[in-house]
Amino acid sequence: MADVPSDAPEHCPGTSSVEAGKTSACQGCPNQRICASGAARTPDPAIEEIKQKMASVKHKILVLSGKGGVGKSTFSAQLVYGLASDTSTEVALLDVDICGPSIPKMMGLEGEQVHQSGSGWSPVYVEDNLAVMSIGFLLSSPDDAVIWRGPKKNGMIKQFLRDVDWGELDYLIVDTPPGTSDEHLSVVQYLSGAGVDGAIIITTPQELSLQDVRKEIGFCRKVKLPIIGVVENMSGFVCPKCKNTSQIFPPTTGGAEKMCSDMQLPLLGQVPLDPRIGKSCDEGRSFLSLEAESPAAAAFSSIIQKIRQYCKDGVEDGSPD
Repeated sequence: MADVPSDAPEHCPGTSSVEAGKTSACQGCPNQRICASGAARTPDPAIEEIKQKMASVKHKILVLSGKGGVGKSTFSAQLVYGLASDTSTEVALLDVDICGPSIPKMMGLEGEQVHQSGSGWSPVYVEDNLAVMSIGFLLSSPDDAVIWRGPKKNGMIKQFLRDVDWGELDYLIVDTPPGTSDEHLSVVQYLSGAGVDGAIIITTPQELSLQDVRKEIGFCRKVKLPIIGVVENMSGFVCPKCKNTSQIFPPTTGGAEKMCSDMQLPLLGQVPLDPRIGKSCDEGRSFLSLEAESPAAAAFSSIIQKIRQYCKDGVEDGSPD
């Protein structure tokens, strides 16, 4: 959990819990007295600091999925490429997948390093209007393993949000790892003061994926994180030559369309499998630019337009940025 100190015992209830400092697990913990007094339940000062830092960011969007391997990072990369195709729009991509940072490779930035300036860490730029930050830029090799417990991962996410010189942004897209754990709790907690436009949920058609995605939707509702909509990735395979469609992952329980209907959520779109998407990610290039006429690029473009409209409608309705 985001509120468990690094020196806490194994079954720590968390500093924000009403049981903090009072359970059997708290006996002998160096933080027991302060937790029992209730002082540890005061808001993290970083929340206010991050709120001030994020005042120059108009829209903040999280990309989530309870399931691994459904294409969150691939979608995040194409989303920022699409948003940044309008050169008047300032876009940034934050990779909070601490243990599996794939964004540097997907964005063609492997081997780049983060530099420190007087105003904080400088992100790495793909284009003049597209910035990226990832722990991958802090590793000596792409093959280095990040073997960290929750508190250290949470501290890194805090630094990314508070200490990076993002500048004036129209969109900050946050790519997350699978699950509903430390990284997700930290991002939601630290951005609670700054406000988040919402989350985009990524799934694939088969029930095995949908089971975990429903848990992610439950997480969003529990922490009061708005859901912009659901994207069904790998939704059939369109042959680049004959244009016929095959179901590689059959939607045996109705796929994302049925799930969205049952859970009263918008289905933003369905992106078909295309081997050229994987190739473009390996090469660190924009699939939307390389294969603009493909069915998958058309699906991505339609989804991106809906996300733009969602953010625009939120501003026009008076919702906080």
